[in-house]
Amino acid sequence: MEIISYVIVFIFGTIIGSFLNVVIYRLGTGASIIYGRSMCFSCGKTLSWYELIPVFSFVIQNGKCRKCKSKISWQYPAVEATTGLLFLFTWMLNVQMVELFFYWVIISILVVIAVYDIRHKIIPNGFVYAFIALSLIKLIWYSDYQVVQMWDFLAGPVLFLPFAALWFMSRGTWMGFGDAKLAWGIGWFLGLSMGIAAVILAFWVGALWGLGLIALSHIHKLLLRRKAFTMKSEIPFGPFLVLGTLLVFFFNIDIFSLVQVF
Repeated sequence: MEIISYVIVFIFGTIIGSFLNVVIYRLGTGASIIYGRSMCFSCGKTLSWYELIPVFSFVIQNGKCRKCKSKISWQYPAVEATTGLLFLFTWMLNVQMVELFFYWVIISILVVIAVYDIRHKIIPNGFVYAFIALSLIKLIWYSDYQVVQMWDFLAGPVLFLPFAALWFMSRGTWMGFGDAKLAWGIGWFLGLSMGIAAVILAFWVGALWGLGLIALSHIHKLLLRRKAFTMKSEIPFGPFLVLGTLLVFFFNIDIFSLVQVF
C-alpha cells in the first residue's frame, strides 16, 4: 500500500506540474492560465487528452508534435517529473494533511519562479509576493499563534538587505531585485540559520554551474567556432536560490551543519 501511495502522489504531482507549465508559458502573455485548450505552438493544433498525459505523452511521441513533427520543449517533462518528485518527497515527510497541501502550494510557486526566471531572466512579482505571504503564514503558524520570535521575523529583512544592496550598487547588473524579494521569503520560510544556509548553497551551486558552463562553452567554441560563455554572461540566480531552499527544507540543513562539514 505504501508503494501505491507513492505512485499516486507522484502522478498527482506530475499533473500539477503539467498545469505549472501552462502557467509558465502563458504568464505575461495575456492568455488565461485557466481557460483555453492547450495547443502546439508551431502548427496551432489543439491537443487531445492523450497528448497531455504528463511525461508519458512526451516519451510516446518521441518529443515531437504528432501533426507537424516539430520538437516539444524538454521543459514539459522536466517540470512535470520534477514536481512529481518534489510532491513525493514532501509526502515522505509525514506531515499533517493541511501542512502537506500548504507545502505543495509553496513548492509549486517555487517551481514557477525558478523555471520562469530561467526562461525570461525575471521573477514574476505575483508569485514572489505569494511566496513571501505564505512564508509569513508559516512563520506565525509555527509560533503556535504566540508572539513570533524577533530573530525569526528579522530573518526575511536580514536576507533581503544584502541582495538589495547588490542590486542597488550594480544598478541591477549583478543581481535582480526579484532575487532580493525571493530572499526575503526564504528567510521567513526557513528561518535565519537555515535561510543563510540556503543562500550559501545557492551561491556554491551557482558558482559551480557557471564555471562548468564556461568550460563547456569554450570546448564548444573550439569545436564549432561559436561564441563562448564568459563570466560576464547573464545567469539567472533565482533557480539557484530555489534549489538551495529546497535542499535545506528537505534535508534540514542549517548554517551550523554547513560549518561542521567544511
